[in-house]
Amino acid sequence: MKIFKKTFKWFAIVLISLVVLMYIFDVDYLLRAVRTIYFKGYTTAFLEDYKEFPNRKIEKGVAQPWAMAKDYNTVSATETLEKTHQELQTIAYVIIKNDSIWHESYFDGFDQNSKSNSFSMAKSIVTMAMGKAIMQGKIKSLDQKVTDFFPELKGKFANEVTVGDLSSMASGLSWDERYYSPFSIVTKAYFHDDLKGVILDLEINEKPGKSFKYLSGATQLLAMCVEKATGQYLSDYVSAHFWQPMGAENEALWQLDHESDGIEKAYCCISSNARDFARFGKLYLNNGNWNGKQLLDSTFVKKCTTPRFAESPEYGYGWWLHNFLGKDLYYMRGHLGQFVIVIPEDDLIIVRLGHIKGLQTESDPHSDDLYVYVEEAYEMLKMRK
Repeated sequence: MKIFKKTFKWFAIVLISLVVLMYIFDVDYLLRAVRTIYFKGYTTAFLEDYKEFPNRKIEKGVAQPWAMAKDYNTVSATETLEKTHQELQTIAYVIIKNDSIWHESYFDGFDQNSKSNSFSMAKSIVTMAMGKAIMQGKIKSLDQKVTDFFPELKGKFANEVTVGDLSSMASGLSWDERYYSPFSIVTKAYFHDDLKGVILDLEINEKPGKSFKYLSGATQLLAMCVEKATGQYLSDYVSAHFWQPMGAENEALWQLDHESDGIEKAYCCISSNARDFARFGKLYLNNGNWNGKQLLDSTFVKKCTTPRFAESPEYGYGWWLHNFLGKDLYYMRGHLGQFVIVIPEDDLIIVRLGHIKGLQTESDPHSDDLYVYVEEAYEMLKMRK
């Protein structure tokens, strides 16, 4: 018994010492990471982790249900697509053709109303919010300096970076985009309860506006600028100017760094469903117009879906870009393989949500599952009667 008490005493001392050291070295956010992610068997954020964090509602308005195609779900997924769904653990796959849902499949207990994490698809939405703020005159232009909103921004080139640089991933921000390292800045940002402090502690030490470098912190800083410019929480602003006018059928949730007056984890973490995420694709497909109302300037939509840098044709402002099967497409993309893909030429929107992302190589900025979701959708469309 004495040995047990002695062992327990030393274990408690070591545990308390570790916790104290975490606070001293500012890695106490790892306690939250362990509690919410690692103890649940995950090595990274997961689709339903919104349940482990505080959230702010993106309120819905009057619902505008999608039209259903006359031949809705009459064509089954191809063998290749079914295999991909199984291997990558798809939870939702939706094809919207000519403004009507033509095919949809749900898996793993999810359905049309189930919420799951958008991850970085939220970056496209933050860029839309910036575009709306520009449209309203609350942000002057893509060239407005970030220091107009945060004069305390640090770094050699802090006075040069613009909101457009943040949106186009040309920020020069000191940031480490390693999702699976518990000690990376992206992990710290995900679990820290003072996200604004984390971001403003970073520096702009590379010259901005010169080249593409994908950094989640740039989107977070952009969202902070939008919030400062509009005087509204990002969730409320997106609700008023997009979610409600577009007739989302369900409220969405946006993860916060802490309860009550926390800020949105804006580079990620909107929890919604495939049908409502697809509305952002429809808005861009219609050049910012929704049922006769111009929610976004059409020139801004064009800007978003055009490469900023010739040497990086895969990205515009907040949207990924590609040409596949001879067709120009653009898409929202998130960790673990979340996609809203828009192919304007064929009035086509494809949404895929799931647990695992396809292979991403250094030679191709687009993961190989993207090609499957697009190519097999066309194979299915060929089988229409």
